[in-house]
Amino acid sequence: MKDIKNLTNIGLGDIIGNGVTAGFWFYLAILISPANYGELHYFISIAGIISYVVLFGSQNTITVYVAKKIPIQSTFNFISLVGGAISFIILFLIFHRIDMGLLVLGYVINNLVLGELFGKREYKNFFKYVLIQKILTPIFGLSFFFIFGVESVIFGLALSYVVFSLRIIKSFKEIKIDFTLLYTRKGFIINNYFYALSGTFHGQVDKLIILPILGASLLGNYSLSLQIISAMMIISSIFYKYILPQEASGQNIDKVKKILIIVSIVMTLIGFFFVPMILPSVFPEYTESVDVIKIMSLSLLPMSIGKIYTSKFLALEKSQYILIGMMISLSVLIPTMILFGIWYEVLGIAASFVLATIIQAVYFYIIGKKIDKENKIES
Repeated sequence: MKDIKNLTNIGLGDIIGNGVTAGFWFYLAILISPANYGELHYFISIAGIISYVVLFGSQNTITVYVAKKIPIQSTFNFISLVGGAISFIILFLIFHRIDMGLLVLGYVINNLVLGELFGKREYKNFFKYVLIQKILTPIFGLSFFFIFGVESVIFGLALSYVVFSLRIIKSFKEIKIDFTLLYTRKGFIINNYFYALSGTFHGQVDKLIILPILGASLLGNYSLSLQIISAMMIISSIFYKYILPQEASGQNIDKVKKILIIVSIVMTLIGFFFVPMILPSVFPEYTESVDVIKIMSLSLLPMSIGKIYTSKFLALEKSQYILIGMMISLSVLIPTMILFGIWYEVLGIAASFVLATIIQAVYFYIIGKKIDKENKIES
């Protein structure tokens, strides 16, 4: 019963919260042109990448160490926030925009706080914090849009993360900054840092490539498709957030993993057959998205498999395999995305995305089986 209750808190937080956020982005897509939608996601992608450059203690790292009762979160918070402040200045000097720097800080405190909440298994607080932030997203985002225009939407997004700052202040009051905790764990921390950085780069580089090659309008179509795929991955993300701290504390959750695979197969079928049928009537200006959705839905299952093995490797503190898998995926994604984008435009970009996720999942599966075999021999 306790497991069901905890999973319910995570699930409700993600389903309601991400449902509200997805609704905001879908509604905004109706209000603005594909070109404006694409430009908006271009700047958000830059902020997303920079946030992980300065995020020294990634969400997964904090989750694992807090679950193991190692008081390291204030140290991670301090380093990451200093990096966020520096990035704020640099982004302002380059783009002459305050909103991008604020969004970076918002993303940073979001990841820091969620990592701590999951590590402590404070699922009720997770539900509360996520729900408040997600509700503030359309409130601030649409308010700024209607008052100041589309160029101010990022300000609204950044302000929605203010609620997490209260938890950061609380952590600083309760836990001392102790840099000595980092030294003996530097291997895991560094590997996980580059994994998180490569992961966000993997998720954002497509937008940085598409805009100069295909233009803002096609980027808008692709971004809408990606929003739909992200919405369809909500259930997988719920399972992952539940699985990671459970595995880190030594719990057996094989049944939960099997359910995740079944759910991913169902979502793939929905994405391939059902979503393309209703999309033109809801988003008539985004006609390029119909075939893109069909292709990208094929990534749902391998992405879920990747989450299962990511949780396994992190729990064993073998994050080097995750980093290698991400680098393999990136080495496939970047060149194929450029070439396929030139040859087949946005459909080629979508195919490249799917190919990279499949190759990464296959690598994780092979390594996972290797680890299981080694553990069996040792026992």
